[in-house]
Order: sequence, then C-alpha cells, then structure tokens
Amino acid sequence: MSTLQTKAQSDGFSQLLKAAPGDAEKLLNAYGTPLFKGFGTGLNNGWTNTAKTKGFLHVDVRVSASGVFVPMADKSFDVTKIGLSSNIRPIPGSPNITPTVAGDKDMTPATLGIYSNNNVLVDQFTLPKRVTPVIPAPQIQATVGLVKSTDFTVRYIPKTKISTDLGSVGMIGFGLKHNIMGDIFTGLSRRLAPFDLAIAAGYTRLNYELPVEIRPGAGKVPDAASANKTDFSTQRIEGHFSGFNIQAIISKKLLFFTPFAAVGYNAARTNVGLLGNFPVSSGIATYTVYTDPVNINTNSINNVKIDAGFQLDLAFLKIYASGSLAKYKSVTAGVGLGF
Repeated sequence: MSTLQTKAQSDGFSQLLKAAPGDAEKLLNAYGTPLFKGFGTGLNNGWTNTAKTKGFLHVDVRVSASGVFVPMADKSFDVTKIGLSSNIRPIPGSPNITPTVAGDKDMTPATLGIYSNNNVLVDQFTLPKRVTPVIPAPQIQATVGLVKSTDFTVRYIPKTKISTDLGSVGMIGFGLKHNIMGDIFTGLSRRLAPFDLAIAAGYTRLNYELPVEIRPGAGKVPDAASANKTDFSTQRIEGHFSGFNIQAIISKKLLFFTPFAAVGYNAARTNVGLLGNFPVSSGIATYTVYTDPVNINTNSINNVKIDAGFQLDLAFLKIYASGSLAKYKSVTAGVGLGF
C-alpha cells in the first residue's frame, strides 16, 4: 500500500495533515495546544521588571526570552477522545495516547488508519513525536520615558526562523506603564517613598509560519473533483497569536538591585490556518484535494498571572530575570542598555 509522501521533517506537523479537513483540524489543535498556549503566555512576559518609570526621554533597549513550561495535562492526548470521524482511528496494535508538541520524548506516537466506507484500510500515518519540552518566546523592545511618570514601550521582531520543526515568527507590540507613586509624592518625598507602585498594560501580536509539504503517494491519482488542483507548493501553517496583559507592579530599588512583584490579568487569542492544496487518500488508488482546509480560532489563555523577579542596574547595563505563576509557568531573562 502506498502512503502520502512528506519531506524530511516526516515526524513534524506534516503528519497531522493527512486526514480530511475536520479530522486534521482536531489533530492539529490537540497536538499544537501547548505551542498555542505557550506562545500566548510568552507574549505577555518580560514587559517590565520594576514599577519605577524613566525620566523624560530616557531610553532603554532590551533583549529577553521566555521559556514556558507545559503542564502534565497538556503533554499528551487520546486520539479516540477528540471526536475524529469514524473512518479514521488507530490501527491494531497502536497506542491511543500520543504526545503533543511538548510531550514526553520517550512516548510512542499513535498510528492512525484511514478506512473506506466498507472498512478497507486505504492509508495510514504515524502522528508526530514531541518537538520541544519548553516553548520558547523571544522579546525585543525599546522603552522611552514620557511625562508624568509614564513609560511607552514598543516591541518588534522581524520574521525570524526558530528551527525547521518549529517554523518562523515575527512580532509587534505596544505597552504603557504609569507609576502611581509619582502622582502621590514629589521632589524629595518621592525619593524617600518606601516603594514604587505602577499599573502596566501591554498588547503583542506574533505571526507564525511553518512550511509543510504533503504529496500524493506513488501511483495514486486525483479523483474527478481534484484533477485541476495539483499545485502543492504553497502548503503552510500560518498562525496569528495576540496577547494582552494588565498588571499592578510593586518594587523597591536597593542600590543597584531592584526586586519586584506583580499580579494581573493575562489573555491570549490564537488563530491558526492550514493554507494551500492538500491531498488526502480517498481510496486505494485515489486522493481528494482540499484547499485551505483548517482554521482554528480560539481564546488560548485567560487567567490570573503572578510575577516576581529582579533588575540589576550596572551603569548603562541592565540584567533582568523573573518567573511567572499561571496555568503555564514560565521564566524570563534578558539584558538591556539604557540611561
């Protein structure tokens, strides 16, 4: 029996896309959930490590990265519990439980069979292994001090390739922070205030792209409805992740060391589409082509978030580190230059 052909990363996302649209969407959503939630969590990290705002037109530029840890519940899924159609199911001897993108590296993925209406096996494929145990999320941003104890921040990352299996990302975002203590204290009394207290909000949009390549198996021909859909060169997964967070931050500068703590609301939305023409086996010798078959649109993150960390001020050099407690825990670290 001939199966559909994929390119070198045969254990990557491509394996999820060999089913008909409804099943491919369910498989992609189940396997990719940690990636979607991880990106959503990482988007909202690293905005600030202090409640203190900058002086008027003072600037800093920072580069940081988050590592987002996936909870045990999202490391695997049961292929028989996600609502797949009756003609796609594990082949005899295959496990039902299979890893997600951030699952256990030693877990054996499920092998699914595609069956005809008279229960003949017409194709089969093995779901992908885990790709990464931790979801990475980069942040590059510049902050400028405005009037009345307020900072304005811009984030930007040009389209950048993470890896062959994880694809490419680009990002843009905007944030504001206002030091409430600046409204209460002035002059000498402000310098003697016991701490700084600020409200901060940020919005980030991350664009994601992963080229995939799925071709008909050798000897298979398109059915009548698919005869004119033979261009498979534009196949890709495109994702758009938007994150919003608002926090109350408290900090106290102790010489060059500033510890901080923050609590706030953390939200993210995911829109992922499968674009291009995709061949799916419809018989022992035939395949059907589906165009732009998958669209996932969901609120991936919606929870309370608690942060704690510090900032080191070494003249113009600044070093940052923090940890976040939420459903998806994370750590963030980075360096910056500023005055």
